[in-house]
Amino acid sequence: MSSFKFIPLQLGRGSLKTALLCCTALVPGAVSAQETYQLDDVILETSAQTSGAADAETVVASELSSGGKLSGEIIDIPASVSVITSREIEARGADSVEQVLNYTAGASTDSYGADDRFDYFILRGFEAYTYRDGLTLGPNFGAIREEPFAFERVEVIRGASSSTFGLSDPGGSVNYVTKRPRDERFGSVYTSVDSYGSLETGVDFGDTLDEEGTLSYRFTGLLRNGELEYPYSENDEIFAMGGLTWRPSDASELTVIVDHLDRDSVPGSGGFPAGGDFDRSDVFYGEPDYNYRGTERTTVSVLGAHDFGNGLSFGGTLRYSDGADDFGYAYVSDYTPNDSMVDRAYFASDGTSENMISDLHLTYEGFLGSAASTTTAGVEFSWSDETDQRFYGAAPSVDRDNPSYTGRPTSVPIFADLDTETEGKALYFQQELNWNERFIASFGLRHDWIDVTETNNLAGTVQTNDISETTGRVGLTYKIKPNVSVFGNYAQSVVPAGFGVEPEEGEQFELGTKWQPMGTNALLTASVYDLSKSNITRTNPATNQPETIGEIGVRGIDLEAKAEMGAYTLTAAYSYLDAEIKENGTSGNVGNRPGLVPENVASIWASRTWENLGRGDLTVGLGARFNSGYYYSDSNATGETGSFVVVDAAVSYDLSEQTTLSANVTNLFDEKHTSYGGFYADFYSPGREVTLKLAHSW
Repeated sequence: MSSFKFIPLQLGRGSLKTALLCCTALVPGAVSAQETYQLDDVILETSAQTSGAADAETVVASELSSGGKLSGEIIDIPASVSVITSREIEARGADSVEQVLNYTAGASTDSYGADDRFDYFILRGFEAYTYRDGLTLGPNFGAIREEPFAFERVEVIRGASSSTFGLSDPGGSVNYVTKRPRDERFGSVYTSVDSYGSLETGVDFGDTLDEEGTLSYRFTGLLRNGELEYPYSENDEIFAMGGLTWRPSDASELTVIVDHLDRDSVPGSGGFPAGGDFDRSDVFYGEPDYNYRGTERTTVSVLGAHDFGNGLSFGGTLRYSDGADDFGYAYVSDYTPNDSMVDRAYFASDGTSENMISDLHLTYEGFLGSAASTTTAGVEFSWSDETDQRFYGAAPSVDRDNPSYTGRPTSVPIFADLDTETEGKALYFQQELNWNERFIASFGLRHDWIDVTETNNLAGTVQTNDISETTGRVGLTYKIKPNVSVFGNYAQSVVPAGFGVEPEEGEQFELGTKWQPMGTNALLTASVYDLSKSNITRTNPATNQPETIGEIGVRGIDLEAKAEMGAYTLTAAYSYLDAEIKENGTSGNVGNRPGLVPENVASIWASRTWENLGRGDLTVGLGARFNSGYYYSDSNATGETGSFVVVDAAVSYDLSEQTTLSANVTNLFDEKHTSYGGFYADFYSPGREVTLKLAHSW
């Protein structure tokens, strides 16, 4: 995909209106109101609760930030998006990114169960790339697990978005929005304990530093001494983040944020012998003295903005990060059903990473003919230097019914030692035209140049890869009413696949609708899409070299609702994915469903608040997550999960106006299934966890 290919929709004025109205049929009453009778114009005077409310106050976000690259009112954006606010994260007691995304349309989580080294999730059938404040972090698989307490919100943009963010897969992107200082005094502190014995305390507070309010600060941190579900597992963490914002005038703002993450989260399990049914909390087939996962990372972020007046403004973000992580365990490597002995192997990795990325852009707002025009042009620069050492070797076998341990090995053979340096730069351009808040058209182009140099220290070889790719996006929103819109888009994505092969390319066509019922704090979204990813690369087992062989297509439906109606709060989502391997070289998987991709995913979370019940308000929440099951691999022959339902619950009581006691339960009925397996080892789904929390705010 060396150039952006614009594919005209070939619709005349009448056929375009027909297509938009067909999509609007997904909104209750929208078509009948359009075709049967004419409603009087209604002007809704929104309160702070329904528009511009802080993420800490509502689960229904009305705007998207995405680092300034894809921003504005959600109902106007020609894309399917979700926002998980800090209020929703806290209400559900989500303490990992996977738990944050559990009730989001298009998202599938927990595919690897107890193997909790990374944040595992997919969007619309593909691995999702992650971003922080609009700047790339990378794919979630293999990356450092992020700390949700650091973020004000998590934004999910479904579909291809390389023209907006850069490298990404076509299924979607996840943007983490960092907590920043506010121009007011606020604070909260909490202490929690969970059923695995973890003790945690956290704080989040800030204030202004001068009478004029030009300087403000914020400090966010947590300390946890804990364990996980499995024997010999740990869940220790120290996280600290401090931010300072300077607002010398109404036109300028500069924020500097420094955060440090130090996590010792030992993996829960090296798997269980395939085909069995073992107790998750009692049996351990790893090696207690060789079972570790450490992460240490320091990040500095600089975010600035200036309004020059007359419609011209500047925005910029820079992030520098320096980190190291290691991992090692013994896992089940071979097992024959009914055998009394379980074979194991050692695996370990040790890596470092230093990277810098910056984005600078200018935005001009004016008029182009009769249309309000917003033009953004920007540049992005990035650099990273990573080291990666990996170790593998045989481990002593253990008895299936009574495993005994041999201690930490004196050494494990090294099989990979790589140094990788990456330099990237990009130019991007975005244009939006808005005709009377009725028709909103957007267009985006981006070109990336990426130079990669990999040094193999074991083989004494050096490989280079130069990538030059252009991606684009076209979108149109039509607002039938101020609170009802339909949209369509065509978007592209690109991801480098390796040395000597073409980049993996993606594209998506999407139609959808959004509805904000008048007089309510609610947002309902529905979309249909057709996306594909080509040039998929796999390693040829005969040559041990990467080959470009495949194409996967996914057609689907996403439905999502978020609403706050008096004492009730509701979050509901449903996704249908018709996924198929269309090309797969000589592997014989053509026509199969891709591994780890379910056909149906649904969720619902509802809560009810009783006000002034005794000392304060009582809130009870209940949620359920359904997954129709998925195959473990592309061959569809190594097993599948089967369908399952997981129930979550929460209850909170206000001891006073500022103090709350709460309890959250994930997997209330301790549902158990094999999240990943089919070979020699099975990895079970997470079990029931109960967390009690006492929080005080001011």
